[in-house]
Amino acid sequence: MHGSQLRVAYQGVPGAYSEAAAGKAYPKCEAIPCDQFEVAFQAVELWIADRAVLPVENSLGGSIHRNYDLLLRHRLHIVGEVQLPVHHCLMALPGVRKEYITRVISHPQALAQCEHTLTKLGLQAAREAILADGIQDDCGNVTRFVMLAREPIIPRTDRPFKTSIVFAHDKGTSVLFKVLSAFAFRNINLTKIESRPHRNRPIRLVDDANVGTAKHFEYLFYVDFEASMAEVRAQNALAEVQEFASFLRVLGSYPMDMTPWSPSGGD
Repeated sequence: MHGSQLRVAYQGVPGAYSEAAAGKAYPKCEAIPCDQFEVAFQAVELWIADRAVLPVENSLGGSIHRNYDLLLRHRLHIVGEVQLPVHHCLMALPGVRKEYITRVISHPQALAQCEHTLTKLGLQAAREAILADGIQDDCGNVTRFVMLAREPIIPRTDRPFKTSIVFAHDKGTSVLFKVLSAFAFRNINLTKIESRPHRNRPIRLVDDANVGTAKHFEYLFYVDFEASMAEVRAQNALAEVQEFASFLRVLGSYPMDMTPWSPSGGD
């Protein structure tokens, strides 16, 4: 670390929600803005930063697939998670009235989180004077961020842990049932399962030596489950998954963010 202050990379500009997530995950850290998600990954790999905090999932907009792909292309490890309530404002230049606005410009994730509200306002798809506050479609709108590091943390069993994995198989749909049964038979709760098609697009994977290889997979499956890799049941479940998977990687085993959120999302 640079002195005693942890350097944390995030994508965005000062004042972005990602910077707030970095501050929540690592209070008093030195937040390092990056213009792209991949630049934040590279900042950690090149020792410019000690950690990266990046969004992976929103309760309204869904998964941020770009960052899941980058987890495969870079050899960083998930060492924690943090959830942050997200509130959007409709903004315009001073003097502009809301009833005269017909088009809104923003990030696709932000637009997806406000689609219903913007449609009701008669807007097709902002910036500067606040015309409407809290325009997200759901007041319980929360984004999940993960903390990334060069080295994994040591899993523990004295607090709730979550483990994230990605796997692929090429033996038909019955194999997916067998893979998921490995968790069900051991009473391991899944908090996320998502498939991503990769039929016509190779993805670059890196191994422990950080050597990249382009590989084709029909589908990649991302799974989060509530168990620590220090638990025998989790180890046995992954050993069984390995029997059926053509590819398997543990993205991280880390403490769960247990923060309860009220519908108002107020802090």
